[in-house]
Amino acid sequence: MTSKWLRATGLRAPRSEILIKYGEQREEAEMPLRHGIDSWRCDRCGHDATLLAGLFDLGAASKIARRRGSCRPRGKRAVEISQVRYFLAVAKELNFTRAAEQCNVTQPALSRAIKLLEDEFGGALFHRERRFTHLTEPGRMVETYLEGVFENSRQAKQIAEQYVNLKRMPLRLGIMSTIAPDEIIELIAAVRGHHPGVELHLCDSDAVNLRKRLLEGDLEAAIYALPSDVPDEEVHALPLFREQMVMAVHLAHRLANQRVVRVKDMSNESYIHRNNCEFAGYADAILAQQGVTVSPVYWSDRDDWTLAMIAAGLGFGFMPEHTAKHPGVVGLPITEPEFWRDVNLVTVRGRKHSPAVGALVREATQKKWFGERAKALSAAE
Repeated sequence: MTSKWLRATGLRAPRSEILIKYGEQREEAEMPLRHGIDSWRCDRCGHDATLLAGLFDLGAASKIARRRGSCRPRGKRAVEISQVRYFLAVAKELNFTRAAEQCNVTQPALSRAIKLLEDEFGGALFHRERRFTHLTEPGRMVETYLEGVFENSRQAKQIAEQYVNLKRMPLRLGIMSTIAPDEIIELIAAVRGHHPGVELHLCDSDAVNLRKRLLEGDLEAAIYALPSDVPDEEVHALPLFREQMVMAVHLAHRLANQRVVRVKDMSNESYIHRNNCEFAGYADAILAQQGVTVSPVYWSDRDDWTLAMIAAGLGFGFMPEHTAKHPGVVGLPITEPEFWRDVNLVTVRGRKHSPAVGALVREATQKKWFGERAKALSAAE
């Protein structure tokens, strides 16, 4: 019975994707089957034939197109999500009245939506009998596809709502590895406490690499310092705090008892080079201008190792004052000239940012950095 009915209507089981062209019907056998609703339009008159991918063969599709008569205006092809929802409700309840109640619409409205859906697919999806409503063969065939369409739509809506309402929003944040970790932990805790929907994805690196990743879109925001005499026009920098650079030496060093140390006093000292130091290259030029030379003896990616080597008397380090905290190490402020780093919360200028970035900005500006309010907030007051 089923096969006879299929032959009579020109329908057959899914086999391949169909392309409709009046006067030039052909089958795109090489194209992969897509599980979804596709539309094709007549090249001659613009007539629209919307089919379920893979459901109809060429003969049936052309008959459907001819049955429609006149062309429909462009832009009016649509299988709406509400129609899909109504179809699935009727397929579940097998009763139009109960399905309408479940969807919170009137039965006539639901019936019209189902009829429009059937018009789109070119045939009845339900046998409408007084006591026994049930799916037709095409109805059973499209049900699985439409369930997938509806579920994907529901998930997309849920993700969008979570994003807008900050219920669940990832934020990719880069942190300069030379910033004291205690301050960053306080910021993370504040974001987590006041905005539990923000999921922080943290990475640490040197300032140059963070800026590069920020501009490339790998990061949404970054906290770093890059000393320069030229403003960076590609980014927006929100000042957080300033920190003086010091000469870190062991307690028995010849300069350890001085209150400050001049740049000239560093000459001929053994130096432990911090590979991630943001002043690398910048400070070298200043030392060269004053005729100061130092002898690098070790190179380290990690500040804790650098501090341990300083404490052992292996050389001095050029470090931020709040990083130079270690037993057996003293930090001496550098003068003539002084070196300061300005640490900023950086975003790309002109780029549209998510609400999660806004939450981060609020917490970063409200936080006290090393006991002082953020520089941006202080300047605004």
